[in-house]
Amino acid sequence: MNKKRKIFRSLIDDANLLIVPGAYDALSARLIQSAGFSAIVAGGYAAVGSLMGQPDLGQSNMRDLVDHYSRICDAVDIPVYVDLDTGFGGVHNVYQAVKALEKAGAAGVFLNDQVYPNRCNYLPGKAVISLDEFMGKVHAALDARTDPDLFVCARTDIYSIDGLTAAIERCQRFMSAGVDMAKPQGVDTLEEIQLVKREVKGPHFATLSQAAGLGGLSFDMLRSAGVNAVTLPSLTLFAAAQSVQNVLASLKSAKGVRDLSSQLITLEDYYKVTGLDELHQKELNYLKSPKS
Repeated sequence: MNKKRKIFRSLIDDANLLIVPGAYDALSARLIQSAGFSAIVAGGYAAVGSLMGQPDLGQSNMRDLVDHYSRICDAVDIPVYVDLDTGFGGVHNVYQAVKALEKAGAAGVFLNDQVYPNRCNYLPGKAVISLDEFMGKVHAALDARTDPDLFVCARTDIYSIDGLTAAIERCQRFMSAGVDMAKPQGVDTLEEIQLVKREVKGPHFATLSQAAGLGGLSFDMLRSAGVNAVTLPSLTLFAAAQSVQNVLASLKSAKGVRDLSSQLITLEDYYKVTGLDELHQKELNYLKSPKS
């Protein structure tokens, strides 16, 4: 059993809005934890950007993403909620993916109903599979779960194709199957969120993403609507990209590294985030251990 999964569930059940920044790699995950946040989301959009330097058009695969998410989970002591995409194929692929992500230490997973390979919901060219086919994947995901505390979310991307009513109907079916949460992706207005809250049982997560635009509802508005959590899956990815662009632009006119110091994390702070003192102490303890 995984204590972080119980923690994640308790955070979701808390009356206050849980703010969940997105990590694109293990270092960004450590920075999120160091900043005092209680949970992390690791999505495919950020993973593909980090691993391949490309937009998310479904070019990832299960093994690469499980390996990537495993490093993120291992780097921190707080829960990590990860993107299962479509499950990377049919029901057997979904089953194997959930088993692998559970072993990797994920606190929760979310599975979407797009055709395989999927793409970021905010990019054009999406299509969804039939409800019956996706329900098979949902059942496979639930059957693969060995830790009952693993949080399983089924997400539908049908909103941008067939509208809100179709999205609500799918979410109701997902909840009837026994998932912990059903999410209608793309439902971003206060009125629509309130309607979904009335019609779909279980918790509700809002998504604020640069891919959806820089607008969106304030945290206070989401809190007043009864939203349990808000995920910001691409926040650190975009922040990192902007920071690297800025420092490289400055480098062209700099006379030396000293000119760039205000744009760089200090060595001391970097070592603190990455745990140098702890690792060094472990090394000393291992070397001092009695010889067998």
